[in-house]
Amino acid sequence: MMFGLARSGVLATHGHKGFPHLVPIVFGVVDDDTIVTAVDHKPKSTMNLMRLSNITKNPLVSVLVNDYCEDWSALWWARADGTATVTDSVEERLATSLIRRYEEYSELPPHGPWITIKVSQWSGWSADTARLHVEDERPSGGSTQLR
Repeated sequence: MMFGLARSGVLATHGHKGFPHLVPIVFGVVDDDTIVTAVDHKPKSTMNLMRLSNITKNPLVSVLVNDYCEDWSALWWARADGTATVTDSVEERLATSLIRRYEEYSELPPHGPWITIKVSQWSGWSADTARLHVEDERPSGGSTQLR
């Protein structure tokens, strides 16, 4: 699945007055239907992060990843839509999926809170559709669904 090839993504939550709230994240993918990310040690203006309170109010989220290339025949994007939960800890296998992907976390693992997203729908597009692992549900046109 192309989603897991991305090194970072953008988490979209439902923000103040209905506006989307977007933040860059790093993430791990487990069992093809779960995304995990965490609040880590990078400097923040507050630990009362808007993404966490937004999820508490409305757990429906999206994560968008993409690969931009000057060779437009190699462009692709993928999106995961799902339901997020915020917890102080996660199962070891979820934490490991994140920590093993990023060298910085091997020395200083994230402390949380943790965001776990149960993906209900994958979608995406690639200029080279052979690169996607997809089941095309389009009768004619429309977006390609990632599986």
